[in-house]
Amino acid sequence: MASMRPAPLFKKVVIAGVGLIGGSIGLGVRQRFLAETVAGYDPDPEALDAAQWTGVIDETHLEPGEWLRDAELVILAAPVQALTELAASLEPWLGKDTIVTDVGGVKSDVVRQLSHLRFVGGHPMAGSERPGVVNADAALLENAVWVLTPVEDTDPEALRQVEEFVTQLGAKPLKVEPAQHDRLVAAVSHVPYLTSLALTQLVAGDEDRDLMMLLAAGGFRDLTRVASGSPRMSRDMVVGNSEMVRRTAAELARHLQELVDTLQDPEELLRVANRAKRTRDSLPIVRRSLYPARFEITIAVPDQAGQLAIITQALGEANVNIKDIEVLGIREAGGAVRLAFDDEDGMRRGTIALRQKGFEIRGRGT
Repeated sequence: MASMRPAPLFKKVVIAGVGLIGGSIGLGVRQRFLAETVAGYDPDPEALDAAQWTGVIDETHLEPGEWLRDAELVILAAPVQALTELAASLEPWLGKDTIVTDVGGVKSDVVRQLSHLRFVGGHPMAGSERPGVVNADAALLENAVWVLTPVEDTDPEALRQVEEFVTQLGAKPLKVEPAQHDRLVAAVSHVPYLTSLALTQLVAGDEDRDLMMLLAAGGFRDLTRVASGSPRMSRDMVVGNSEMVRRTAAELARHLQELVDTLQDPEELLRVANRAKRTRDSLPIVRRSLYPARFEITIAVPDQAGQLAIITQALGEANVNIKDIEVLGIREAGGAVRLAFDDEDGMRRGTIALRQKGFEIRGRGT
């Protein structure tokens, strides 16, 4: 039976660093059929084993080598301070047309140091306090803003392909200059992280620490959530953007002191609080998939009429109930549809029924 898989955007995508974000990208690439092969590179064999077991990558590599020659897209997914060193270790093996991008939270230095490559700076504004590839989830990237930081000498075709790649992963590409990116994320990401650390230190150093921990409610937990993320990656992030972080932290300290000064002017404090509420309430809501990954599969579909009807009919004939259905995106050569089921048995029987119809199925661990 002829394959129903759509033509990929790339033949071979390399994830260099299979942690939370690299793993989530790998899952997204495989589930949406965006590459023929997803190769994982990481010096940690346990991370590679976990990545292959969870369906993040197709093949594993502990060292750079000839296997990189046919890579069309390489994604640098290491901590910020290690990105340029990682790129240097891979560079001797890359083809002249290989596109390189990254997911680092600081852009100016990285973009400048890697400008000799066919490089497009990138930063998906997504994450989780639960680090590691075992917590990777393609849904983490869905509807997330993915900043791209092209400069004057960025290859326009490389930029176009990375932008298309980001879009097909379900994210929203946004082009911003590197220095502007670093100033903005200092305010919305880096200084909030340091503030989270400061609040936890405030509690940890108090003589009534245990009592404070018992009293800590949802507000404190929300404010300090990012302190539970990877300490090493977060440290590298703020240190790598130290100049902008210092400026922004000074601005925050000024605002905090002004708020303390308004304690003697309740009406002024109320005015500031109302303005803050309007600002907070106007933040865009990022809606991501809520489907339980355990009972979820993704199906490659050609761009032809009647495919959804074939899928639903096959599942109906197998007496399998569909809990949720989502079209992930259709390219000229086809795309992917995600299905969620009530339980593991339904997922298993649905997978069998659809494979008998010639569909290619993807899911965690497949």
